Parts: sequence; C-alpha cells; structure tokens
Amino acid sequence: MTQTTRIADAFPALNQTVGDKPLVYLDSAATTQKPTCVIDAVHSYYEHDNANIHRGVHQLSMRATKGYEGARAKLAALLGASKDEIVFVRGATEAINLVAQAWGRPRLGAGDEILITEMEHHSNIVPWQLLCEQTGAALKVAKVNDDGSLNVDSFKELLGEDTAIAAFTHVSNAIGSINQVKELCTLAKAAGAVTVVDGAQATGHMHVDVQDIGCDFYATSGHKMFGPTGIGCLFGRSELLEEMEPYQGGGDMILSVSFEETTWNKVPFKFEAGTPNIAGAIGLSAACDYITEIGYDTIHDIEMELLSYGTKVLSEIDGATLVGTAKQKCAILAFTVDGVHPHDVGTICDHEGVAIRTGNHCAEPLMHRFGLSATCRASLSVYNTASDIDALATALRKAITMLA
Repeated sequence: MTQTTRIADAFPALNQTVGDKPLVYLDSAATTQKPTCVIDAVHSYYEHDNANIHRGVHQLSMRATKGYEGARAKLAALLGASKDEIVFVRGATEAINLVAQAWGRPRLGAGDEILITEMEHHSNIVPWQLLCEQTGAALKVAKVNDDGSLNVDSFKELLGEDTAIAAFTHVSNAIGSINQVKELCTLAKAAGAVTVVDGAQATGHMHVDVQDIGCDFYATSGHKMFGPTGIGCLFGRSELLEEMEPYQGGGDMILSVSFEETTWNKVPFKFEAGTPNIAGAIGLSAACDYITEIGYDTIHDIEMELLSYGTKVLSEIDGATLVGTAKQKCAILAFTVDGVHPHDVGTICDHEGVAIRTGNHCAEPLMHRFGLSATCRASLSVYNTASDIDALATALRKAITMLA
C-alpha cells in the first residue's frame, strides 16, 4: 500500500461512490476533506465538553475554554506567531474584512491608495472596494503575466508614497500561482504600506512563517487546511492589533459595560464578539496536529509530484488547454476544453465520479485577464493519487468525445 493510499484512508468522505463510480475528489481548493481525527474532535466536544467559554467556572466550561485557547496556541505555533496575535474569525474573508474596517476605515481618506493584484479572490477585492467607497481612497491593481505569475514590475510601479495598504494572495485559488510574498512585503513596507496576505490557499499546502514573510496581517481559512468550515484566523502584528478599535461589539470583547461607557477587552479578545465557533476551533486544533504529524515536507513532495504528473497528462489530451503555467505553483490544474463549456465538462466528470470545480472560482477579474468567463479546475491535496488524475483524464476524453 502506498503512502498516499494510507493518507486517503484517514478521510472517510473519500470512501464512497458517486452513482456506481468510486469518488475522485479534485476540489480541495474549494474545501479540503476532513480526516477522522478532526471529525472525532468536533464530535467529542459536543458529546462531552459542550459549554460556553471564558465565563464559566464549571468543569465543562473550563474544558471547552482549554480546548479553544489550545487551538489558538497551535495556530500560533503553525504560523510562527505569538498566541495573542491570533484572532479567531469565520475564515479568510472575515479576516480581510476585519482589517479593512478596523484598521483601514479609521485611517484612510481621499488621496490614499490600496494596491491589490489581478489574481485576487473576490474576498481580497470586494472589502477593499467597500473601503474605497467609505473613505475616498483609490484602488490600484498590479498586472498578471501571461503564464499567470504576478508582474512584479507592475506591482513596483504602482507602489508609492500614497499606498496605504498592499493586499495580495499567497497562492491563487484559481490557477495555483505562488506569489513571493516575502519580496512583496519588503517592497510594500519600504513604501510605507501596511501589508495584508490572503493565505487561504497556502496553509494547507506549505509551511508559513509570518515572521519570515514580514507581513502585518495574514488571513487563513480552517476548512482549506483539513479543518471545519466557519473557522479561521487573522494573524496581526501585536502593535497594530493594539492600535485598532473593534468593528463588532457584544459579549466577551469587553472589560466593562455601563450606559455611559464601555471598555474593551485585551487583544485578541476585543475582536471576538459573541459566542465563537468553539467546536470549529477545536476541530482546527486537530487539523493543525494532523498537518504537523504528516509534515509540510511530505505534503509538498506528494503534491508537487501530482502536479507534475497532472500537467503532463492534461497536456497530452487534444482539445484541453492549461490556464496558468507559472514556474512556482501549488497543486492546481486549471484548464479549458475546446468547444465545450466548463459546466458541461464538470457534469460529465461528475457522472464518472470525478469532482472538479467549474466557473470563475470567485476570481472573475482574473478570468477576464485571460479572455475567459470560466475554467475547469482540478485542485489536489495530499490524499490524492496518480490514479485520481488518470480518472480525470478518462472523464475528460469522454466529455470531448461526447460534446466537442
């Protein structure tokens, strides 16, 4: 039995059929499957420790608090941060919105600029558009090269003394391009900009050290790193978090409340209003353990081997064209099929048990950059095998025969 087969055995959702076909799951950029240890951790919380956190003196509350705060410590260790720099949020989307509203809105005004790139997910576009509408700031967009890599010269040209925020993805969810975020942060900080990195597609695939990257903020989503949905974190440099005012009010984010005045809790709790996703955090803690157990080196080696094999296989299919061929890529294969709409390709693949994503992948401006409305996307994870790619190739040839 191969190592990847043993890894796949830890993910119960992969052991099923679609119709009469074994499931081949190639949609990990949308959400990763969950290993048994994560499922068990969530189940155990609800079965044994279900209680609210931070407020209770009874045993269930104290156990729940220990699990929740333990998750914060594990995320901090995984990202190279201190635990008071980790704010729990629903995911990368909320993390970016938090920065936009709690750091950006009180500070930006007319004449300020926000710099992003053409390859961003909508979650790293729309919050900045809203902030521009609220403050009068201007949005600038760095170009992407024909191979899907970032045009760093374009990024440099748009940086200037008016750049207040530079926000960019670590890994493109649509085409897999990996940005050299350390270099981009160095450039942006030299211009005086605050840096925000969308790491949703990175933390399930590669080692991330926010201190080495040198970013001011880093956003993650738990469900893309083998954890539950509805949980993630924002890393923020402690001095910036201390300066920021909360943008949501409620329980637990306060020290005291009167009708005359409210004082805030300390960082990071002042940004975590209300009852949080306790079970999600505990499940994410188990996901951190799982990643640590496998090791990022192993994850990288498996995924790069799959990417190489998948690139070769798809390149040999007449009528299929890869989109995004940057030298530095994560294990994402975006492609089109001549004369066939991506949704039709996806439907045929589904009939063959192969789950891929079709559409604009919440990266509509990037699609327009390549003159497309949509692509097919096969996104791989550590539990995939070469036979999964072979199944995709078989399904694609069937789609081409039927529809092209």
